[in-house]
Amino acid sequence: MLTANELAWFALAALVLVLTPGPNMIYCVSRTLCQGRSAGLISLAGVVLGFLVHLMAAALGLTALLLAVPLAFDTIRLAGAAYLLWLAWQAVKPGGTAPFEARLLPHDRPARLFSMGFLTNLLNPKVAMFYLSFFPQFLHPDRGSVLLQSLALGAVQIGVSGGINALLVLGAAGLTRFLSKSQGWLRAQRYLMGSVLAALAVRIAVTDRK
Repeated sequence: MLTANELAWFALAALVLVLTPGPNMIYCVSRTLCQGRSAGLISLAGVVLGFLVHLMAAALGLTALLLAVPLAFDTIRLAGAAYLLWLAWQAVKPGGTAPFEARLLPHDRPARLFSMGFLTNLLNPKVAMFYLSFFPQFLHPDRGSVLLQSLALGAVQIGVSGGINALLVLGAAGLTRFLSKSQGWLRAQRYLMGSVLAALAVRIAVTDRK
């Protein structure tokens, strides 16, 4: 129902989301640095469960909204572009947060690690805004079930986010040591993310739905 080109663009958007500093990345990396890789992976499992809750809520809600109000596509498309520009500014503004600037956390049991990962993602507005902003731009009611298309996009997003976060957890200590040695690397990382976010925002804003 979705073309390879559409899925590739969506996967790129999901990649930018997971690489943009946010609560999920900071929490998982912090847990890894403070308590080890196993703690980071358990926390990530909770984060993935949070993604599933966001996905189901967005898929069911958008299915009902977009089928009932076709003009909502353009409204949400432009709102999504504006949100991406805001994220781009957050990445490049003076004093912006760079990934792997982790905070100290106390040691917790596995059940609490999992539940905190779940709640961190469940209460993460960036994830909710991503689903609500991006899904409508890749959904095509004329091609079949909007719900199934939403679930397919969600599977791509969760696969990309889960895989990248797992790699970040496994390499957190080494990456932190490497990046923290050079403020130039940290700034370059922020400006790269900001540029990609801005480019995606422009593409979304100027692309007409067929």
